[in-house]
Amino acid sequence: MATANTASPRSTKPRVKAASKPASAKAATARRASTRGTTQAKASQAKGARTRAAHQAESAVRQTQTATRETAGVFGDYAERAVLIPVGAALIARDRMVSSISDTFSSYSSTTKAQAQLRKFERRGVTARNRLEREVRKARVRVERELRQRRRVIESTVSDLEDRRDAIAKNGTDLANRVPELANKVQERILSLV
Repeated sequence: MATANTASPRSTKPRVKAASKPASAKAATARRASTRGTTQAKASQAKGARTRAAHQAESAVRQTQTATRETAGVFGDYAERAVLIPVGAALIARDRMVSSISDTFSSYSSTTKAQAQLRKFERRGVTARNRLEREVRKARVRVERELRQRRRVIESTVSDLEDRRDAIAKNGTDLANRVPELANKVQERILSLV
């Protein structure tokens, strides 16, 4: 069995040695280059890791500062509201009081204004009096009507009782008048039976 030549065409050619460098120098240079490549890669990775860590630290500091500012802002808002609410309430009360005093003063600043105000009060008093009188009249009429209705009911009840009394009295006298007659009949009957 014939076997094919498995060697590569390169292997059949004679090797040419590098003229300038010996083989051991070439290997050392290659080793240095590969070591330099891995060292540079490691240095690059380390630098990237340091940069990422620095950026993460800066981001964490910024987030902490923002949270602190927001928390301080919330407490500041509450403190400010706690001060401003009573101040605002007092100012509104003062404004109302000043307004009512100035209205009163403007209402009575001259005799014509004072007289007009007194007439207004008088009209209001008359209106209130008339309303009260109407209510009293209504109440009186209502009470009188109820009393009349109750009186009618009581009178009809009394007349019914009187009618019944009269009927009972009449029946009683009729019975009383019939008792001797019935007694005589009973005696006659007993005598007829004996």
